[in-house]
Amino acid sequence: MDTPQKVAIVTGASGGIGTALVEAYRELGYAVTATARSIRAPGGTGVLAVPGDATEPGTGARIVEATMDRFGRVDTVINGAGLFVAKPFTECTDEDYESMVGVNLRGFFDISRSAIRAMLSRDGGGHIVNISTSLVDNADTHVTAALTSLTKGGLNAVTKSLAIEYATRGIRVNTVALGVIRTPTHPADPGGVQASRHPVNRMGEVDDVVRAVLYLEQAPFVTGEISHVDGGQSAGH
Repeated sequence: MDTPQKVAIVTGASGGIGTALVEAYRELGYAVTATARSIRAPGGTGVLAVPGDATEPGTGARIVEATMDRFGRVDTVINGAGLFVAKPFTECTDEDYESMVGVNLRGFFDISRSAIRAMLSRDGGGHIVNISTSLVDNADTHVTAALTSLTKGGLNAVTKSLAIEYATRGIRVNTVALGVIRTPTHPADPGGVQASRHPVNRMGEVDDVVRAVLYLEQAPFVTGEISHVDGGQSAGH
């Protein structure tokens, strides 16, 4: 009997880490739904592009529905869409707060709730992977990012809660907490300032993140884990 093709949903898939994760899951043989506020049409039959604004209620449900209509199942969700605001706390605006909560928390809630329902509708379970930051565990005097920690810290907390809630039903929930990663929006490090924030004295690369996510994908005995991909930041400095 043929094994059904597994299906992953990757949010924040319009570039950088998200695009790399789409490619990595395709290499694993998964069909992939790639979603972002603005996303190009996919190449090949195994990728479905669904544009969507994570801050709008119902977007996550619509993405999962489109995935089910196209591929018939959901096995993995990578919650990669996220915002980072680095401002002194007293300078953060109501608009900053709404945007951060909308993307970092509502975006997670809306799509994960619908995806877990889809996973529970069949045998086989599933996997949720959240992208967080090591600033949640290791505040940095040089980075004023309280709103980021407020919202990403919520992802760390819900990772453990959902992992326990669904442990007996085959659904795993994990988080990858990042240091500073070199991406198209953060490509250079003049003077090595960002590298110096990591004990290994370099920025992370997109491939470091992909390797961590794929490890979790292929580690069926791992759930409720906050995996730090941060060059040792969370251990101390």
